[in-house]
Amino acid sequence: MAFDFDMIQRVYDGFGERVEAARQVVGRPLTLSEKILYAHLSAGIPQKAYNRGKDYVDFAPDRVAMQDATAQMALLQFMQAGRPQVAVPSTVHCDHLIQAEVGAAKDLENANNKNREVYDFLASISNKYGIGFWKPGAGIIHQVVLENYAFPGGLMIGTDSHTPNAGGLGMIAIGVGGADACDVMAGLPWELKMPKLIGVKLTGKLSGWASAKDVILRVAGILTVKGGTGCIVEYFGEGADSLSATGKATICNMGAEIGATTSIFAYDDKMADYLRSTERADIAEAANAVRQYLRSDDEVYADPTTYYDQVIEINLSDLEPHINGPYTPDLAWPLSKFAQAVKENGWPEKLDVGLIGSCTNSSYEDLTRAASVAQQAITKNLKTHSEYTVTPGSELVRYTTERDGLLDTFEQIGGVVLANACGPCIGQWARHIDDPNRKNSIITSFNRNFAKRNDGLANTHSFVASPELVTAMAIAGSLTFNPMTDKLTNEAGEEVMLDEPQGIELPVSGFAVEDAGYQAPAEDGSGVQVVVSPTSDRLQLLESFKAWEGTDLNGLKVLIKAKGKCTTDHISMAGPWLKYRGHLDNISNNMLIGAVNYFNEKTNTVKNQLTGEYGEVPAVQRAYKAAGIGSIVVGDENYGEGSSREHAAMEPRFLGVRAILVKSFARIHETNLKKQGMLALTFADPDDYEDIREDDTIDILGLTNFTPNGQLTIRLNHADGTTQEFQVNHTYNETQIEWFKAGSALNLIKQKQNV
Repeated sequence: MAFDFDMIQRVYDGFGERVEAARQVVGRPLTLSEKILYAHLSAGIPQKAYNRGKDYVDFAPDRVAMQDATAQMALLQFMQAGRPQVAVPSTVHCDHLIQAEVGAAKDLENANNKNREVYDFLASISNKYGIGFWKPGAGIIHQVVLENYAFPGGLMIGTDSHTPNAGGLGMIAIGVGGADACDVMAGLPWELKMPKLIGVKLTGKLSGWASAKDVILRVAGILTVKGGTGCIVEYFGEGADSLSATGKATICNMGAEIGATTSIFAYDDKMADYLRSTERADIAEAANAVRQYLRSDDEVYADPTTYYDQVIEINLSDLEPHINGPYTPDLAWPLSKFAQAVKENGWPEKLDVGLIGSCTNSSYEDLTRAASVAQQAITKNLKTHSEYTVTPGSELVRYTTERDGLLDTFEQIGGVVLANACGPCIGQWARHIDDPNRKNSIITSFNRNFAKRNDGLANTHSFVASPELVTAMAIAGSLTFNPMTDKLTNEAGEEVMLDEPQGIELPVSGFAVEDAGYQAPAEDGSGVQVVVSPTSDRLQLLESFKAWEGTDLNGLKVLIKAKGKCTTDHISMAGPWLKYRGHLDNISNNMLIGAVNYFNEKTNTVKNQLTGEYGEVPAVQRAYKAAGIGSIVVGDENYGEGSSREHAAMEPRFLGVRAILVKSFARIHETNLKKQGMLALTFADPDDYEDIREDDTIDILGLTNFTPNGQLTIRLNHADGTTQEFQVNHTYNETQIEWFKAGSALNLIKQKQNV
């Protein structure tokens, strides 16, 4: 039986009534996303319609999922909320802190030794507050959630931007910061602006080298990294129903790379098959009983342009395999044009490493398709010319694929099987390279490929593709190889071609596992002690941020004016910094060290206005904080895209940055800033970005009359004695303004509960 089945049955018991009520108040047929959202209103039965892209709405999520790197800060905040137990089913998954270096067994042993303090903390705090705990080696959060917790029609939030992976099982699953998770675990409503809807109609059927990964690579090329911002992407059509549940999950997972709030597919037979295969037949039967509510209304499918804000159509029968990159996941290249692009752009043709797996592509089907290509290298006497790594998504998948001989196939072609963890996908990779300054290329089946993302090396050109295409290119050792048209020369000097990959959606003999890695919490955790050493460099109890002083903010120094792409990786790097995710002071030493300074085109070098000298960003900001002087960060478009990590908001807040002023924000980061009591502002006229100078002192005016929909004023005090003013926008509602005034959302919770 499934975890938390009673909760799931309660959701289904009231689902039809809520959907019917929503149809009445909205006055038209409903999309799947609307059905799920209206069925999860915090207020209960829908009483009014909400405007997409405008109205903030309070929801009641069914569950919360947290990965170990973000769970630390989320649970440190929850400890301050004064609650004896979580209000909704919640889980912690230890997947981010395991560094890939030599292989699964040794890497897992090293991780347990290096991270023992953090793992013990997460295990004990989970035990105390009724949270399910998945031990290191159990698998990547999103694969484990798909196998155990996701259910059609549910609403989940998770402290990782790829939480939408659960959309592959028809669930609205949304990535959030730890403060949002804290609220929901404390029994409070969760606020979200009612998303707009993008419909993607899939016709035809995949064949040959084309895979589900190519669907989202193509969509990313169409919508770009910010085209889905504020939207739910809903896939439908005969092509959607033909995809496996795990294929659907791949597409939803990488929807984070287009800025989408989440992505989702309607419930179908493929999902029911997956539920039964993962020992959740009870959920499949319960979902079948409300099946008509787990798909969009027929009128929506018949006339999608009337019901979606934007509609895209892709014919899977014509879809070509894609490779996206480098440096951004939306630079989409059809395979037939990729070799030419490599040559014209001067990207290194030699492929150093091929890496498959990650939360995006580590299902049984993914690995069987990749293994079918790897097997051909063996039978056709081909040598693998690139390094090759394999990351299983969970212990369930690893154990099953080992039983079925797939891992042995990978190892026979020189593949290294890594731990069931995020590993190289998030920079947890001790890469072996002869010259770290050498321009080089890697190709992965991951989801992100920002500069330095995988290995911390600026000269690594990272590309994203399907696992089977990555495998083929690793065998060839060249980025210009096209397995659909090109031949390879084997060890006997013969020319051979690779056949099309073959995959198996679900294991014929069923899934199997000896120890999945789950640890249930205590029935009564009141006696469990959670200890954080005051001398720890990994964990640090939080102190409340100071409340707003009640005045305009004057005399702010420009800390940095970031130029171009500034993701959460630029703001708060992962990789070696992950070990400090539970220690706000220590991790703040990586604040904005990856951002490019507009004034000198350098990273981690900004002017200290107190001394006139240049220094590292965190050091300069600490100098301002010590002097009691606030500062402001200025940024470009889609500031904060990428991860859900709230450290990118908490670090500037902790070090005394008062406001972030940019051309536009990524959704999760903007919310995280608001939750931490920061001012998140956007230029009313983006051209005003050019007027900000390195030596400016800035005033933010109008805060004593801070209201929803109103503008604030920026006054630039230039070093030459002149001043300049312009208007800036914000998206704060009444509640969010109260967060700002209280100093943070958590402060407001504590005030109301007198904690």
